[in-house]
Amino acid sequence: MQETWFKDWFNTPYYHQLYKNRDEKEASNFIEKLIKQLSPAENSKILDLACGKGRHSLQLAEKGFEVTGIDLSEASINEALKSEQPNLHFYTHDMRLPFWINYFDYVFNFFTSFGYFKTQREHLNAIQSIAQSLVPGGKFVIDFLNCAYAEDQIIHNNVEQIEDVHYTITRWYDNNKFYKKIIIEDPNVPQTLAFVEMVQKFTLADFRQMFNANGLKVYKVFGDYNFSSYDEKNSPRLIIIAEKKEVV
Repeated sequence: MQETWFKDWFNTPYYHQLYKNRDEKEASNFIEKLIKQLSPAENSKILDLACGKGRHSLQLAEKGFEVTGIDLSEASINEALKSEQPNLHFYTHDMRLPFWINYFDYVFNFFTSFGYFKTQREHLNAIQSIAQSLVPGGKFVIDFLNCAYAEDQIIHNNVEQIEDVHYTITRWYDNNKFYKKIIIEDPNVPQTLAFVEMVQKFTLADFRQMFNANGLKVYKVFGDYNFSSYDEKNSPRLIIIAEKKEVV
């Protein structure tokens, strides 16, 4: 299990093929409802953290916001760059490292694009960088899996055939992480490929602790993309809105 699995896996064409059918309508509806929830000021500066190919960045830019998307995957950013506009820009960047300090009004991290790192220090570095990038009073929105629900609903094994590529997927978890092993059989590639996704099992209490240590205060928590109340056992998602404390 490679320590940088996310960097290697996200840069492959297989990653994009396997997840190409993610529900675009659901994602678009979520963005619409999130904007209504936050009511950002006109021309607000928004950072789309772990933006992938920029599908959500583009939606936000179309609403007139000044949007910056960053991602560790060069392949994803190269694709996203094709959509750049005067108010939409993309950069290859590691979220564990500082980006633009005291610049953004909002930072968004969607669809469990966090929790990938080997050590807690790395996760704390990412939260610190997020806090640093926000202006005082700026807001951070993270959309993460809900651990208890994910454990109950886990599908341990399934297979997918996409065009001529065969995927065998195995899921499991331990006390600390969720795992997904993906075995890829492509008739155009001589060897079988394998990747293992790993996501840390962060709870609401864990996020509160990490946020508090970096000057972020949780003030709203939701349990799904309709912004229903969060229930630790039954909510499919853990959506947190935190605010950077004002400088005194």
